[in-house]
Amino acid sequence: MQLIHEALSGEIIGVAMDVLNELKPGLDEKLYENAMVIELRERGHQVDQQKRFKVQFKGHHIGTLVPDMIVDDLVVVDPKVATSFNDNHIAQMTGYLSHTQLSLALLLNFKYAKLKWKRIVK
Repeated sequence: MQLIHEALSGEIIGVAMDVLNELKPGLDEKLYENAMVIELRERGHQVDQQKRFKVQFKGHHIGTLVPDMIVDDLVVVDPKVATSFNDNHIAQMTGYLSHTQLSLALLLNFKYAKLKWKRIVK
């Protein structure tokens, strides 16, 4: 069975590992996000940071979703600093996938010296 965007997601996870190895655990999520944006762009990827998506209900604008990163218009990436991923993290990624029309989200946890990640597929 082939994974969706396998090569790209592998590269994103590798970038996250490089960032964590250099910065070490214990920083704010935004710092890891900013470092990842720099590294991904240096490696030739398009990264949209904090891209806004309007959410509609019955033709009415009801709010805005703002994923942390979208890489190459294919993968939603959300850095976390958490004890573990929980149902709220997964539900948020499911919502992002639904409203961005993308198929893959990556949760990346920078809490510990060893990176943890989770793939969420639509």
